[in-house]
Amino acid sequence: MARYGKEHKEQTRRRIVETSGRRFKVDGVNASGIATLMADAGLTNGAFYAHFASKDDLVAGVVAEQLGGQREAIAALPADSGIEQIVRAYLSVEHPDHPGDGCPSAAMLDEIGRCDGVVRRAYTDGLLGVIDVIAARLEPDDPSSARVRVLATFAGMVGTLQLARALTDRHLSDQLLEQGVAHALANFAVADE
Repeated sequence: MARYGKEHKEQTRRRIVETSGRRFKVDGVNASGIATLMADAGLTNGAFYAHFASKDDLVAGVVAEQLGGQREAIAALPADSGIEQIVRAYLSVEHPDHPGDGCPSAAMLDEIGRCDGVVRRAYTDGLLGVIDVIAARLEPDDPSSARVRVLATFAGMVGTLQLARALTDRHLSDQLLEQGVAHALANFAVADE
């Protein structure tokens, strides 16, 4: 039996994390068993423990990867992209319809809060990375001064997205998202363009 190299193992781990992230955001962490997660990645159950010590280890990896991607996407925006662009993209009418491709906070937060300390630490570290990159755009000279305000505003955005996703009335959902944009921009003291 041939052994795979380090690069193959890293690619396989990334594939498991990516497919598991989508599954967790759509079906939930608790509803996603290892067999299903591995099938999504095109692997057998036996391969799981070659990459992760436990399901919590996988969840922590997913959370870190998802939030890291969110942070990098915001950081990669052009310098002239403002807070309004970030808020409007997050609270877009399309975001609620695609939880598998969307924000891990809006899709997984209730379960993350019930996970062990490893998962919650990965979430805390990842979320603060997202918050800090937004704060740096809001207050470039002193981002730490905006950290709590950004955190509170982001929490409101997450709640708005969760509620919009739960509503069956599309018109009401769209109105809620637009009102959420207005509240977030007011909290950030950004004038509508």
